[in-house]
Amino acid sequence: MLNFSGITVRLGGHTILDGATASLPPGSRVGLIGRNGAGKSTLMRVVTGEIEPEDGIVEVPRRVRIGYIAQEAPGGTATPFETVLAADTERERLLRESDIVADSSRLAEIHDRLNAIEAHSAPARAARILVGLGFDEEAQRRPLDSFSGGWRMRVALAALLFSQPDLLLLDEPSNHLDLEATLWLENFLKGYRATMLIVSHERDLLNNVADHILHLEQGRTFLYSGGYDSFERQRRERQSQAESERAALIARREKLQAFVDRWRAKAHSARQAQSRMKALAKMEPVAAVAEDPSLVFDFPSPREVKPPLVVLEGAAAGYEPGKPVLARLDLRIDPDDRIALLGRNGNGKTTLARLLAGQLQAMEGEVKASGRLRVGYFTQYQVEELDGRDTPLQHMSRLMPGAPPKAVRAQLGRFGFSGEKAVREVATMSGGERARLALALITREAPHLLILDEPTNHLDVDAREALVQALNGYDGAVVMVSHDRHMLELAADRLVLVEDGTAADFPGSLEDYTDLVLGRNGQGNSPKTSPKSDRRDQRRAAAEARERSKLLRRDAQLAEAEVARLGARRTELDRAMFDPGSALPADARRTMSELMKMRSDVAARLEAAEEQWLAASEAAEG
Repeated sequence: MLNFSGITVRLGGHTILDGATASLPPGSRVGLIGRNGAGKSTLMRVVTGEIEPEDGIVEVPRRVRIGYIAQEAPGGTATPFETVLAADTERERLLRESDIVADSSRLAEIHDRLNAIEAHSAPARAARILVGLGFDEEAQRRPLDSFSGGWRMRVALAALLFSQPDLLLLDEPSNHLDLEATLWLENFLKGYRATMLIVSHERDLLNNVADHILHLEQGRTFLYSGGYDSFERQRRERQSQAESERAALIARREKLQAFVDRWRAKAHSARQAQSRMKALAKMEPVAAVAEDPSLVFDFPSPREVKPPLVVLEGAAAGYEPGKPVLARLDLRIDPDDRIALLGRNGNGKTTLARLLAGQLQAMEGEVKASGRLRVGYFTQYQVEELDGRDTPLQHMSRLMPGAPPKAVRAQLGRFGFSGEKAVREVATMSGGERARLALALITREAPHLLILDEPTNHLDVDAREALVQALNGYDGAVVMVSHDRHMLELAADRLVLVEDGTAADFPGSLEDYTDLVLGRNGQGNSPKTSPKSDRRDQRRAAAEARERSKLLRRDAQLAEAEVARLGARRTELDRAMFDPGSALPADARRTMSELMKMRSDVAARLEAAEEQWLAASEAAEG
């Protein structure tokens, strides 16, 4: 269905694609993945013809209709319903022609074709797609200009799905969706029968929809069979094999070099040395497996505060007097809570988040918060409002006035902005880097409660995994809104459903909620409920697991400090033995025999401390 070979693209003097090659079978569902900035969107634009590659060819069979969402959201006075219906250009053309054609035979042909493409069912199909993406009947009839850019991009996605192209290209389709619309989209794509190429960082979507993964790395593409989990297993095996080959090649080079160094000056072996030198010159290097040390999220641990952190009692919140968005709110948040807010966009999740963050005052009822409570609140607006002319160091310094430069840089370093990365202009950063910077800024005071509203937007799969690990290692409470089901499953142990103008604990699991959204448990009936005692047990177990993790991390930190102390002591003893003039006064008075004995003892203790450190670190990470 789609073949491309040797695709090379350079933009701004940088090589983005370097001989990218792949052959996608007809009917395949391919997830295109890679780190941010790897060139995924560039490859998509090459396939659609928007970008002409410097080298290489793209082959698509004739008469294959390619569907791709334009960068600009649709606008104007047309409604979402009208916009989606108009996406079926053949239906629109035939209907217009049927209104004016006079020839009866041609009219019969038009009606035959309209029946063949099931034009009569198009309005119902368009409405179903729009409902799935969050548009109720009233919203479907409003003009596009009355919607935000994110909702208009949903209309563009609906129009693309409605048009049923033979080759469907989707670039981050869930970026503007909530969890409920993402679940619907995943279910829709599972039943879509054409070939598709999807750029996504959603692990669940890639596992449940894709049957191949196309990995873009260092400008080249590698095709794997199966979903994302299968890709990860195959990639680990490939990396392990590459590392083994690299180690073997290095050993062979060292052996050849040793022979050359030993024998090239000897007359009787000079010719053999020359042949080995030629072999050395022809040996291709094998690159080491690339790792990104800047992929860091490390939330500072807050000082302990007695529970509860926040209690809502009969609270209401909104933006216009007398018109609360949410009411009858009875909610308690403790220091060990990991809460996911569920509910469709527009139901009030952000309103609840702002109330908890102290950005909204309660219209009625009470909001009781610990007097020492510090809250870190992350939203996409903070990412968008970062000054592109400033550096991370300037942003952080403004928010930490009076703090020593070392403390400012230490907070930046927790999120991967060390050295030169701290003084790069924000304008040159990727969306994922800006999100990391925003998280660094809001956690500078070690908040007791972290509120995250769609934190995974702009983060690739590896960055999302690092974020999940950091959240699980964080000692404060977390309230999160996200369409990333994988993150919710791993980082949340309590679900709160926001709907019908209020919010309350959801009695089931995330799987139950998925079934409820998709109508898989009795046409939208209540999910299978879990007794409250079971939920308390689950929360208690999660809290105990976090406490064990905290103790293990503390053990690792103590062991690391002991390794550093013993290492420094060994250096002092070495200095006393080999440079007495710079030795500590106490060491300078000791004999060489005493120093050697002390060094041997310190070295043994250091080796034991290093083993203890490694064991504690592995236990903490496990």
